[in-house]
Order: sequence, then structure tokens, then C-alpha cells
Amino acid sequence: MTAFGSLSAQNLIARLSPERPVLIAGPTASGKSALALEIAARQGGVIVNADASQVYNCWRIVTARPSRTEEATAQHVLYGHKNAHDAYSAGHWLREVMPVLGGPKRPIIVGGTGLYFTALTQGLADIPATPSDVRALGDTIPLSALLKALDDETKARLDLANRARVQRAWEVLQTTGRSLVSWHDETGDATLPIGQSENIVVDVDKDWLNARIEKRFDQMINEGALAEARSVQPDYDQRLPAHRAIGAPELMAHLNGELSLKEARDQAVIATRQFAKRQRTWFRSKMRDWQPFSPHMPD
Repeated sequence: MTAFGSLSAQNLIARLSPERPVLIAGPTASGKSALALEIAARQGGVIVNADASQVYNCWRIVTARPSRTEEATAQHVLYGHKNAHDAYSAGHWLREVMPVLGGPKRPIIVGGTGLYFTALTQGLADIPATPSDVRALGDTIPLSALLKALDDETKARLDLANRARVQRAWEVLQTTGRSLVSWHDETGDATLPIGQSENIVVDVDKDWLNARIEKRFDQMINEGALAEARSVQPDYDQRLPAHRAIGAPELMAHLNGELSLKEARDQAVIATRQFAKRQRTWFRSKMRDWQPFSPHMPD
């Protein structure tokens, strides 16, 4: 990775190697997608999704997927290409991103799912697939019971408030008889070792980000998030990872008459801020050596 201090977007891009893949991690609503578009406009490349919610085709507005206008300005891949009922994991993503790394265009990989970047740059354990009956059983078990089944070392490495991560650890234990950390400790070689790419982490002020989250959710409502949720409503199943996208449960509660629109909006903003806080904690812990970038820094 090229070493440089805090820079404006223009200066940052000028110092990127046009030959190397670019990795851009950052919390939700932080401006990382705009940076990816600017890099593509100035240097070329294909923009690759690294956000677990944006792989699903049931949401565009609610998950802040790139708009059709943005997709027309640069090639985008791994966005909205999965159905809500499709199983999808970091392993699926890694297998799909590998051909892009060897493709004709320099990849600009951008997203907020830290596990995807870790799998790419540090390797991923070859864990057997979870049988559908084990996953279905896990969906019915309370978070507290899932946590109780896990060993202390596994819990120490998990975001214990993230049900999907906790359930995944429980599923691995039920399927293989081994803890998730024991599998991770046998991780294979990295697909893209950290020194072979330009690595950027969007690091933003908390208050700035919180205000931006609030403004963005209001914009989502204005752009048709309710209509999008209404189209999903007949098949909505909160057990599906696709349907647990931030903001979706709150909008569904409004459509079901359980919350006013203001209550749904306020609860969704709070949930998004909490999610962004967890993301920022992950990135600051796992990506201390990445180049920080603040999009709200004056040029």
C-alpha cells in the first residue's frame, strides 16, 4: 500500500497506483461509494460490492445500493444479484470476487462488511456448509440461548449484538462439532494479501456521521423506501438475512400498523447509528494500518 497522510480526495486518488486493486472500507453513510465512483472516473476500474445487504435484489433504496444513474457511470458488479432466499456468506462473496481480481479492469472493492475484507486479505477458513435444517433450527433459538452454547474464546472474538454472526458461530459448532475460532485458526492463504492493494478506510467524525445517517434516511423515504418495502411485504420473513437490512424491520412495522411513520423513522435512524458504531469499532480495530480518509475534510 502507498503510504501517505490525511489527504483530500483529489490528492489521495493522485497517489494511488492505477495498477493495484483498491479496497475502500467504511461505515454506512460515510461516503465510501462516492469515493469509489470518483476513483473510477479518474483512473478507471470496476466497482465491486463488499456489503452483505447490497447483494440482494429485493432492496435498492433501503440498502443505499448505487442508483441506476451511478451504475451507468461505471461498471458495478456483485450488486443486487441474489434473491432473498439465496444462502450467502463471506465464502460465497470471496469465490465470486476472485474472477474479478483476474479480470481486465482494476477492481475498486467498496463496502461496509468488514468480514469480507478480512476474508480477502487474510484468508478464510474452509468451513463446511451449514445444513438447511440446522439453520432453520437456529432461526428459532433466542440470541441468549445461542450465546450460552458458545465457548468463551469464540464469544470474545464476536460482536455479541450481531445475531447473524452469533448464529453463524452456533451453526458451525452444531454442524462440525468444532468452535468457529478453531476453524479460523486454520485459515488458508489470502486471496489478495494486504501489501498487494491500495487500502483505504473511511474514518469520520461521529456527530457528522450521525447527522448524515438521519438525513439519508429521510432522503430514502422521499425516494420511495416505503413503496420498496411494500413490494417486499407479501414475502417478508425477518429470519432471512436479506430481510434484516437496517431499516427494513422498522418500515415493515409501520406498514403493519405497529408504528407510526415517525416512530419507524426514528427507530431506523437509531438502529443505523448503532450499526455504524459497531462498524467503526471493527475498522479501527482491524484496519489500523489502512490509509484513513475523511470525506468531509475540506480540500
